[in-house]
This record gives sequence, C-alpha cells and structure tokens, in this order.
Amino acid sequence: MNNSLKKHILDNWKKVGHYKTLGDYEREISIQKKLMELMQVGDFYYFIFAPPMNKIEFVSAEMETILGYKPSEFTVEKLLSIIHPDDLPYFIDFENTVIDFKMKLPPDKVMKYKSRYNYRIRKSNGEYMHILQQSTTIQTDEEGAILRNFAIHTDISHLKRKSDTKMELSFIGLDGEQSFINVSPQKEFIELAAVLTPREMEIVQLIATNLTSKEIAKQLQISPETVNTHRKNIHIKTGTKSAIELVLFAQDKGWI
Repeated sequence: MNNSLKKHILDNWKKVGHYKTLGDYEREISIQKKLMELMQVGDFYYFIFAPPMNKIEFVSAEMETILGYKPSEFTVEKLLSIIHPDDLPYFIDFENTVIDFKMKLPPDKVMKYKSRYNYRIRKSNGEYMHILQQSTTIQTDEEGAILRNFAIHTDISHLKRKSDTKMELSFIGLDGEQSFINVSPQKEFIELAAVLTPREMEIVQLIATNLTSKEIAKQLQISPETVNTHRKNIHIKTGTKSAIELVLFAQDKGWI
C-alpha cells in the first residue's frame, strides 16, 4: 500500500494513545458486555487493538473461517494491505475522524461511544467481502489516553450489492449518550483519491525516489510508454511541469 498513507494512520493511532506504554490487562474484562453492544446480524470475528503500540494483541478464531487467514497473521500491516484500494482513503479519513472525535471527549466518556462504518476487505482467496467495523474503547488511563480498543468485523455482504460501495460513519452513544449518525468525515485522503488514481500515486512515490520512467516501468512491470502517459496525466492533474515541481507539490500535500 501507499507508504505515506500507512505512516499517516499509524502516527495518528499512536496519537490517540497519547504515546503511552501499555500495562497488563485482563482481556476477559468487559468483553461479553461489549459483544452484546456491538452485535450485528452476520458472521463475525473480533480483535483487540492497542493504539500506543499500533499492535493487534488478540484475534478470535472465527477470523480463519470468515477470511481464511490465521489469527496470528492478522497484524495492523496485514489489515491495511487487504482493505480494498478504493476504500483505503475513506478508511483513513474515517479513522482520523474517529481519532479527533475521541480526543475531544472528556476522559470519563471515551469508553461510552462506539464507532461504526463499512468497507471492503480481501479474503485469502482474493475475493472481497463487505464488512461492518464496530469499535469501542475498553481501556484508558486517567487522562483519557486510549490504551485498547475492542473491534468486531461483521460480514454484511448479504446486505450489500456488489455495486454498492457507499461508506458511512456513525458514532453510537452507549449508556445513554447521544448518537451521531452518518457523520461527515474528514476528506483529506478522500479528496486525494479523487485527484490521482492509486497507480498514479504509486508513480508519484517512485518519482520522489529519483527513479527514471524506465526504472519505474521495470519495477511496476509495465511499459515505459505507459509510465510516461501516467506522468503526463499526473502533471495535468497537479498543475506541475517537472519532476522537481511535482515532488515539492506532493511534499506540500503530505503525500510523501
């Protein structure tokens, strides 16, 4: 996946954890209660994510039945690599919106909300399925730093047509808190996706490493002519006229 996107979301997950280190935690505490609060009709698996360490600590056995991956394979990097490329910018902007929402909450209310949104994820056989991700915080410190989140991925493919790629974000209040439905997310990477295609972004990344069109073509296993066509389109879309100008533009936008 695009390295700048990966770095962006990993840095933000650490931020929501206030860059704290983790202590011991009994995973069984509150799990049954959270399962009841997050239940959705459909097959599901669940996992525990520690933002300060950008680490998935525990994955339920149902993962292998539903996605075909062993629970031990399901790391943060694996998750980011199997999200549908067209959905990844939305995923990152949704997560950034979730982070901002939680960081503005009083410490005593951080565990009283769950975030909910959908996207497509690739199974081990290469097929994509629609999942509903619901996540709630299960451990904080006294300052409200998020130490561990509990998340459920539910298969909702039976509820979505293949052509239905609409993604929606909501915050559901628990214990009587107000809910916020169909929240308008940040659109930093969503807007970026509308500007450049995933292939064009990949080429921008490689241009930034000083590779020539011929070298880029070899790495991507496409023809130099195809690379040059992409470069021409990139310059038109970004309003740049040279590789140096393009790299400076990309740096300013935070793409690289």
